Amino acid sequence: MTATVDVTALADLLRRTAKAEILPRFRRLGRDDVRAKSEATDLVTEADEQAERMIKAEAEQLWPGALFVGEESVSAVPALLGRLADADLAIVVDPVDGTFNFAAGIPAFGVMASVVSGGETIAGIIYDPMGDDWVMAEKGSGAWLRRPDGEARRLRAAEPVALDQMVGMASTGYLPQEKRAEILGNLAKVRFLTNYRCAAHEYRTLAGGHVHYLMYNKLMPWDHLAGTLISQEAGAHAARFDGSSYLPHHLDGGLLIAPDKASWEVLRREVVTV
Repeated sequence: MTATVDVTALADLLRRTAKAEILPRFRRLGRDDVRAKSEATDLVTEADEQAERMIKAEAEQLWPGALFVGEESVSAVPALLGRLADADLAIVVDPVDGTFNFAAGIPAFGVMASVVSGGETIAGIIYDPMGDDWVMAEKGSGAWLRRPDGEARRLRAAEPVALDQMVGMASTGYLPQEKRAEILGNLAKVRFLTNYRCAAHEYRTLAGGHVHYLMYNKLMPWDHLAGTLISQEAGAHAARFDGSSYLPHHLDGGLLIAPDKASWEVLRREVVTV
């Protein structure tokens, strides 16, 4: 039990929602079921909206009084974001992370939720509907891969390597225009750079020890709270570009995650020159 939120019950709610509202629509979306929000690649689908409605309705019954902050709810009522920093207890949800992939029929999307209490993230869950498993963490209890049959495996971040051997993911689309070319050039110093267009799977990949870094600039809480806590509980070092801690109310300042602080500092000095 975290605060007054049963994290196992929240994880089960994400799974049930995916089976009821998300998977039945995968590769079955009609023309009117997909709409652009801020730009052509920023999409919302009928699956996003119906999934969030289901999660919100059940969460409000299970944990009355908790602030519910969902991606689609904030799209409708932006002022919700301002309440997160001072909330005694909040549940933050991304009903379909990787909507661009989902709408394109690419099976790389996830359902994410985090629990925030007193201005800090205390639990995070990333459910993979296609693999039917969760990566999850509660603050101070490690990061775990859990399956519906009860199997659980502790996750560990990768061992540190030299900069020219680092493999990882960077989202560069929201970097400041005047710095983007420079940072993209700096990324030639690492071994491999990729991007899944799905933070859920990027965080799962890092927590599982398969890549050495993640880099983001736009920080919406539903995209990064769960994954950052999971990464930290797997042993990784996470901080904003200026070295400060990433907190639930932060919307900018960038985010860099690496296997340890020394690796983080190398990446910050050699690559992230914002």
